[in-house]
Amino acid sequence: MILTKQYRCIHSASCQCTKGHLSEDVIFLVFHYLNWNPKLIATLSCVCKWFDDFAKRVLWKEFCRTRAPKMMLDLQSSGSHSVDGNWRALGKLLIYCAGSKKGGLFNSIHIPGHFVYQTRFSRTSGRSFLLPQCRTDVLYVSDPCEHLDQGEEGDIGFFRGVFKSFATSKVRKMLIRRGAKLHPTEVCPYCKAKLWSMLQAKMIPQSASCRLGSYEDCVEYYVCLNGHMLGICTLLPLSDSEEASELE
Repeated sequence: MILTKQYRCIHSASCQCTKGHLSEDVIFLVFHYLNWNPKLIATLSCVCKWFDDFAKRVLWKEFCRTRAPKMMLDLQSSGSHSVDGNWRALGKLLIYCAGSKKGGLFNSIHIPGHFVYQTRFSRTSGRSFLLPQCRTDVLYVSDPCEHLDQGEEGDIGFFRGVFKSFATSKVRKMLIRRGAKLHPTEVCPYCKAKLWSMLQAKMIPQSASCRLGSYEDCVEYYVCLNGHMLGICTLLPLSDSEEASELE
């Protein structure tokens, strides 16, 4: 069944959504039993604005905490009760590879976005994507989502990540100090915020390609105003990437 989202619903006494619907506590218990199933959370969000708000405030937060508990504890350890860009955006980042469209962020590459069953995010890996002077920042980065045999483009890998407390990070300060320009048209696929190109800002260290197992001059990534990161690389053949890991 396809549900049409009702953005004008304010959940008043006259709203049809209130006819016999469950309380927040009951919905919470139901989704706890369902192990915070993201597809069902997304479906509930389409019912009306009230359900959408409840999903963003509560259900996506619990999904994130269940899917990546240690990572969530670290992201919130600065004292914030929320995360940059909201819980729904972070939930999507955990389970969705954004891919690439022609004429988009990565120009000629066209690989549709898709959901992924499981992805490992690493704080240690994140350090490899930061310049030495920014390595006190905390960045979690996923393993590359591999899309092999893409014709002339070779083996493509997409990766994504998230900064802790991006608003106060050294990376953000350096981007501003260098006068980095925001992308004129494209936005973050997770939170719809504007994007900075780390390649244009010359802030991609050589260690990033070593960590990814990719060609050094074929790594590109963007960071949005909320600290979500998405990138692309051309992967080395397996034997070559093993040698690159040893060099790192």
